[in-house]
Amino acid sequence: MQRTLTIIKPDAVRAGNAGNILAHLQKEGFRVIAMRQTQLSEAQAKAFYAVHAERPFYGELVEFMTSGPVIPAALEREDAVSKLREVMGATNSKEAAAGTVRNLYGTDIQNNAIHGSDSPENAAIEVAFFFPTCELV
Repeated sequence: MQRTLTIIKPDAVRAGNAGNILAHLQKEGFRVIAMRQTQLSEAQAKAFYAVHAERPFYGELVEFMTSGPVIPAALEREDAVSKLREVMGATNSKEAAAGTVRNLYGTDIQNNAIHGSDSPENAAIEVAFFFPTCELV
């Protein structure tokens, strides 16, 4: 079994799609092992997305991720990282394949409903970022 992190982003939480997204992930075989709703501070968002600090979209990303509540969740299943990337769809919701989370619940490259870890190494870091002292079940 492998673990990964997803974040249901502010646009999807605002639109009331969090439950649908979680149900979609569970239908794909993911087990939720930790989850909470939180409001990211600017410092937290900057720390989480520090890898993108030099990219032109960094400021907008931080602003967006602090614009409302988010729901981070640690997920588990075989090949969790690659399977979540597949189920999420392309970063730009307009280019995401039919039936993917971003196609169903996102609207564009920023308002794309969901984040997913991009590697097993980053998954471990990201899970620990949101659930540092939790006992994952």
